[in-house]
Amino acid sequence: MTTFILVAGAHTGGWIWQETAERLRAAGAAALPAALTGLDGGPGGGGAPPGTDLETHIADVLALIDDADPSIESRDLVLVGHDYGIHPVLGAAGRRPERVARVVHLDTGIPRDGDPPLALIQDAGLRESVTSSAGPLLPPPSADDWPRYGSTAGVPPEALARLAERAVPQPRATLTQPLRLTGSAPPLPTTGVFCTENGSSIALVESLVGLGDPRFAVLAAPHVDFLDLATGHWPMLSDPAGLADVLLRAAAGEGHQLAPRKPGQQPAPQRPFPVPVPEHARERHGDVDLHLPADTQHPAPAVLLVHGGPVPAGVRPTPRDWPSFRGYAQLLASRGVVGAVVDHRLHDITDFARAADDVAAAVALLRADPRVDPDRVALWFFSAGGLLSSDWLAAPPPWLRCVALTYPVLDPLPNWGLSATRFHPAPGPLPVVLTRAGREHPAIATTVTAFLTAARTAATPLDLVDAPEAHHAFESTDPPTVTRPAILATTTALLRRLTAATGPGVSPGTSRG
Repeated sequence: MTTFILVAGAHTGGWIWQETAERLRAAGAAALPAALTGLDGGPGGGGAPPGTDLETHIADVLALIDDADPSIESRDLVLVGHDYGIHPVLGAAGRRPERVARVVHLDTGIPRDGDPPLALIQDAGLRESVTSSAGPLLPPPSADDWPRYGSTAGVPPEALARLAERAVPQPRATLTQPLRLTGSAPPLPTTGVFCTENGSSIALVESLVGLGDPRFAVLAAPHVDFLDLATGHWPMLSDPAGLADVLLRAAAGEGHQLAPRKPGQQPAPQRPFPVPVPEHARERHGDVDLHLPADTQHPAPAVLLVHGGPVPAGVRPTPRDWPSFRGYAQLLASRGVVGAVVDHRLHDITDFARAADDVAAAVALLRADPRVDPDRVALWFFSAGGLLSSDWLAAPPPWLRCVALTYPVLDPLPNWGLSATRFHPAPGPLPVVLTRAGREHPAIATTVTAFLTAARTAATPLDLVDAPEAHHAFESTDPPTVTRPAILATTTALLRRLTAATGPGVSPGTSRG
């Protein structure tokens, strides 16, 4: 019989697992929701004792492990940590590795030794509220604030009301005390469960591993596998039956293993550009590369390409040297346009404001070049770089002829913690060329659909290029037969908008959308 120890996230308690625990028991398993000190006293918190910290909660989980039926074989004891709960789970598992069969990360990250739980909070405002608080207890979120902690997709209104009513203050030291992990035992089998409505999925993480980002290499380790669950961040409230099924599958060793990048294997962004293009002159100006057309005697229109991310600061080569962006820029140069690529500093999810400044500086550099017609400029955003289009769409300058968006992210994903920022692109009068990947990650596709709906309402001049069989970052992942038509159609639509005699916001042709 498998025994699950279920550890809840911040401001909640063992009560939140009730329906999931019942389903696990009905399937023949044992389910032990953890009662963490100070979090299971009902409304008002029940009075967390002075000094309650992360170590206190680790001790709570250790007590459950030690009190479990000694006849339970180690292979049958599974620890499940949701959100903050993964920290006491990992702390306890490291001290009783011989008793634990598997650790399940339920829609949460992978903490590192020495990091406080605060490090996994993406929302800058929430982090600030923790660090600036002087008292020992942090008040629970209001009913309207819960989406800042994770997507509430699928949670019935009555369950969301119960979550708000039963939430309790969180002892501040549980979030600020560093997690200490022991490394003497071999790594425990680990399953990551992605709640896809919260912004992550197996496919999305697999693409990050394929980028060659060293931060994600651990996810391809042989002891780690993954399962998807199509709901928001609170599956025990939105889909308790589905969550129970996923946990039983995890305990049985099911799950998808990511393929590690082989030694010498090219990261996806370094694969050849799928459209053959002639070589044109390239110049480097600080963080901006200019790819120049053959005729530089007369000022030419220009396009600035803006990559996505986050791209770690240490990744080499940087995006402007990736074949995809070099290829796009050279393709533009072959059409008589200056193709520019900027290496902006979107190294972390918190860097969008800094990256936006870099893009603005690159635009100023580009327009100041005497070989560029400063009144005919377009911006071409890719992937998460799509969020950087928000300022330009909101207040387009008269010289900006259009914005292109290729497999874009057009609203921050729920687990990015960017709800209170300016990076929510909204269509307006500026022409838009949008390339939609038919096999896009579901969470990203949702943002594209919402943007297109808003664009129709706003009567935005729109060229929609559909690539039905293409995936996100298709230049690096899909065969040329899939990618070439989309690349060429997007380039043609962009150049038509860029070189049209009409001014910004006026359609020179028929919109396909």
